[in-house]
Amino acid sequence: MAKNSDGRKSLFENPVFATRVKSANVKAPELLFGYFLGPFGALLASGIFTSFLNRYWTDVLFVNYKDADGALPAFITTFLTLLPMLSAILIVAGNLVAGQLIERTKTRGGKARPWILLSSVLLAAACILMFVIPAGNGEKAPVAAMVLTAVAYNLYYSVAYPLYNTANSTLIPLSTRNSSQRGLLASFSNFAHLGVMGAGGMVFPIVVSLFLGGWNTPNATAWAIAFIAIGIVTFLFIVLQYYFTRERVTEETYSAAVKKAGVSVGRQLKAVGTDGFWWLIIVFYLIFQFSGSLKNMSVTYFCANQFADSVFGEDLAMSVINILGAVPMAVAMAFIWPLSRRFGKRIVVAVGLVIGLAGGVIAGCFPDNFYAVCVGVALKSFGSSPACYMILAMFADVLDHIEAKHGFRCDGLTMSIYSSIMAASGPLAAGIFNAISGGGSNSAMVTVSYIWIETAVYGACAVLMLFFTVEKFLKNDRAAILERQKAEALAAGIEWIEPEERLRAEQERAEAEAEQARLAELKAKCEKKGLDFEEQEAQYQARLAQKRRRAEEKKAAKEKRK
Repeated sequence: MAKNSDGRKSLFENPVFATRVKSANVKAPELLFGYFLGPFGALLASGIFTSFLNRYWTDVLFVNYKDADGALPAFITTFLTLLPMLSAILIVAGNLVAGQLIERTKTRGGKARPWILLSSVLLAAACILMFVIPAGNGEKAPVAAMVLTAVAYNLYYSVAYPLYNTANSTLIPLSTRNSSQRGLLASFSNFAHLGVMGAGGMVFPIVVSLFLGGWNTPNATAWAIAFIAIGIVTFLFIVLQYYFTRERVTEETYSAAVKKAGVSVGRQLKAVGTDGFWWLIIVFYLIFQFSGSLKNMSVTYFCANQFADSVFGEDLAMSVINILGAVPMAVAMAFIWPLSRRFGKRIVVAVGLVIGLAGGVIAGCFPDNFYAVCVGVALKSFGSSPACYMILAMFADVLDHIEAKHGFRCDGLTMSIYSSIMAASGPLAAGIFNAISGGGSNSAMVTVSYIWIETAVYGACAVLMLFFTVEKFLKNDRAAILERQKAEALAAGIEWIEPEERLRAEQERAEAEAEQARLAELKAKCEKKGLDFEEQEAQYQARLAQKRRRAEEKKAAKEKRK
């Protein structure tokens, strides 16, 4: 896609669409804007939907159809049950299509980032459309509202969300070959995911109460305005993410003159389907994500059943429990990456899951004791955090291993399956929860859904980690990949340049260009204000030297403390 069929350069050859990341290594701006703030803004609506979309439907959109006892008619409850479950088919299909679109994309901007840019418009529009559907009047079946709801729901979850989330997930394995830096990027990306869940569970209830009319007297217009604002935020933050990410692994093949034909889906399926590590991580993520979705779906019902009549009350209990589900994960982020670098991702994740298992047992044995539940939830949250933060980095290690064995990457296919699991787990959890708990009326099954299923999954995932030993192959995998790339280049009569050397040279050129631009700006400023250029430049160099000296002193002091 470097050029169109008529010879014109593609959109991503234009410097306007070039990445703002010039460094060969991952640095602070890329971490902050590309892997935290960008995904946070993009997924903010999704985090709110997880906890409150179903309640918006029952208590805002279709509230006029409730009877005197507050129950919705059977045709609406049937619609709300079937919509997410049947949509799961379209969601999976959408993610698989998104994965293949990414796999077949070749641009200067990468193969995932172009789709992130496109999804900025689609995700924002779908988010807004979900809440501008006119409510029915309660006098007849709201056929139009139901049809529009189904269309908007699938536009978001089956089209826009798969494009964004598959591309976003693919960025981790494509960002760099450095496994340690990938772990750091995965930590920030998943911290953003957890942040939007926290915003949905802790902050948005306050917004509902103060600005959206509450649940007793909801204001549909206010809901629409709120999500128009969230849609705009979504668009702006995804564009920010696009400019502050870079696909260094994709650039290895794009920058080389050796161009490979696309790999068929059949070959990709054979490559991943015959790899034991791939199946381990897929099964791990499947049961881990589904149990987490079931927990998130059932928390509001659990608090209503167990603590509505306590001194804490349902709302306070839910707020405290949501805080305890978020804060330990935030705290754990400071330790997980350095521990993973020292001991390996597998060990850290396995130990964390054992801690989470212990927390689940405490909460499950005393579900009506608020303090025991709080302790158990905090331990579960802390223990699950390594898996939450490191999952994408573990996928990236597996994808490198597959590339070393087969000579091609399967990022798009794998990440589309990953995104399918993420997107479909919520709707499937909602349908299964309603089926086994009678829509939340069976207190015992609500407790099973909220605590015991996820607890059992933690134990199973800890066992799976005992066999996930892919990290020991990474060094040899990297060598095999480089040898193959070198052989292909030499066979084609092309000069071979090590990827690290090419990235270093690109960074030096970028820094030289930035220095020339700075000097030009300083000269223009001096001419305009009548300043002495040499004097201003000397002052700048003095400040730069002082900054370097302080950095060296700080580094020396740190080394001395060791």
